Amino acid sequence: MHNRLFHLIRLLVWLVVMAAGCPAEAKTYLVSVGIADYPGTQHDLNLPASDAKTITWLYSKNSGVEYKQLLDQSATKTAIVKAIQTLFAKASAGDIVVFFFSGHGYPGGFCAYDANLSYAEIRRAMASSKSKNKMIFADACFSGKLREESTSASAMNATKKANVMLFLSSRSNETSIERRSMTNGFFTTYLQKGLRGNADANRDRTITARELFDFVNQGVVSLSEGRQHPVMWGKFSDHMPVMKW
Repeated sequence: MHNRLFHLIRLLVWLVVMAAGCPAEAKTYLVSVGIADYPGTQHDLNLPASDAKTITWLYSKNSGVEYKQLLDQSATKTAIVKAIQTLFAKASAGDIVVFFFSGHGYPGGFCAYDANLSYAEIRRAMASSKSKNKMIFADACFSGKLREESTSASAMNATKKANVMLFLSSRSNETSIERRSMTNGFFTTYLQKGLRGNADANRDRTITARELFDFVNQGVVSLSEGRQHPVMWGKFSDHMPVMKW
C-alpha cells in the first residue's frame, strides 16, 4: 500500500511538471471590419460587409481564436480603435493579431463609417500589443498608399514599435475591384482561399507571409487581368506565421 501511494504521488508530480513545462498554444486575435453602407447612398459599396463576415467565419473555424466584428454603421472610428486596443492587448508574444478592413480607402488610411482612420492611428492602437506577429489585411482602394506615414518625429516614434506586416489589396494608384456576381472582392476572394490552406505550399499546416503573398498575388493579378496588384510590406520575416491550422 505504501509503495502504491508513493508511485501515485510521483506520477502526479510528474504530470504537474510536464503541464507546467508545455507552452500554451498560440492564440489568434482578430478585428474584422466591413463597411458597404456608408452615410447617404453615393458612397455605398456592394461586398465589404460580406468580406468581413467571410474572414470572421474563416478564423472562427480555427481553434484558439477570439474576434470582434464591426459592420457598416457599427464600424465607427472610435469603435474600431477601441476594438483594436482592447482585443490585441490580450495577446502574448507568440500569438497572432489580425486587423482586417474592407471598405473605402484613401491615400494614408481607411474610411470608417463616420470619419477617416489613418494608418498611423491604427499602428498606434496596435503598438501596445506584445505580439510579434501583427498584421493588417486591407481590401480598399489605394491601400498601397498606406506606406506613406507622417514624417514627424513624434508620429514615427509612436508607431515604430508596432512592427506590423501590411498585406494590401492594391497598389497606391489602383482601385480594389469587386463584382456584384461575386461573394467577395477580388483580394478577399483569394485571401480567404489562401488562409483556408491553398497557400500552404509545403503542407505543414502553417501558412507563412511569403506563402500567402505568392498565392494571393498570382490569383488577383490573373483575375483582374493585370489591373490590380496586391502589395505586402513591413518589418517582418518571410516565414512569419499568418495562420496556423
